[in-house]
Amino acid sequence: MPNTTWTRALLNGILNKSYKEPATAKRCRLLAIADRECASNFNNVIMNVERKLRRLSTLRMAVIQMDVALGEPETNLKKMEKLVREAALGEPDVIVLPETWNTGYFPVNITEQALASGTKAVEKMSELAKDLKIYLVGGSISEVDNEQVVNTAKVFNRYGLEIASYQKIHLFSPGDENKFYTEGNKVVTFDIEGHICGVIICYDLRFPELIRRLALDGVEVLFIPAEWPHPRLEHWRTLQKARAIENQIFVIGCNGVGLGNGVKFCGHSSIISPWGEIMKEAEEEEEIFQAELDTTTISEVRKRIPVFVDRRYSCYQLS
Repeated sequence: MPNTTWTRALLNGILNKSYKEPATAKRCRLLAIADRECASNFNNVIMNVERKLRRLSTLRMAVIQMDVALGEPETNLKKMEKLVREAALGEPDVIVLPETWNTGYFPVNITEQALASGTKAVEKMSELAKDLKIYLVGGSISEVDNEQVVNTAKVFNRYGLEIASYQKIHLFSPGDENKFYTEGNKVVTFDIEGHICGVIICYDLRFPELIRRLALDGVEVLFIPAEWPHPRLEHWRTLQKARAIENQIFVIGCNGVGLGNGVKFCGHSSIISPWGEIMKEAEEEEEIFQAELDTTTISEVRKRIPVFVDRRYSCYQLS
């Protein structure tokens, strides 16, 4: 039976013939596959490689709709790991978590809990991404940065390296989030397998200027971890579709479920195409679902309806 070294050598040979630039993200992706696959004969190896090559223009997403226990970071850490490992069995490229999965949204002693659990959460997410060889869009966590509590989305690559950190810009003042957290002030993009991605958090979804800025920065896939509650379920569903349609991008919304501070979170995590079509949608229970994104759809949509060519931003610049 061929070993991992043999399999990697075979993949190297195929890649050197297939790509003009061997040192690409696609190369690293296939070599990661070689580390976990060892076929019983040459033909099986070739079939596996060809199957993986056909997927290179796609991204497979796994969304974890999690029931987060308010004020129980240790419980949430164990549950998060269990759910991520379960999601990884489907061999996704990317796994997505909801907002403030470490503390819930949000306990009154949030400073104490963010201090105690923020670093542990980051370390565990990095470990899982490396161990499972996946990209982990780690929802968001409550953490302390420069002595301030912030609501931060972290993203890790297949090697467990942190490749993005976004602090929530729009804090939900009707729920007093602005009294407990400090707002961020930077728009963030990152790369997943050659595709530019962006992340916003929950209430940010209501601010179309932010998402248009991300689209103009080249974002193809937008991740939205949230703890969006009833009775505003239809706002959650409608706004995600609107952002996908108007910016001609994929939208991945990962919401929480269950109860916290007397609030019922409405679930309905979803994956939405650039046409605004719901590709997958959860109900209101804890669950994991997957969908595969064909990123060529974006260019097709933009050719047929060229809003980025036709826009006349000089007529309506905002202050």
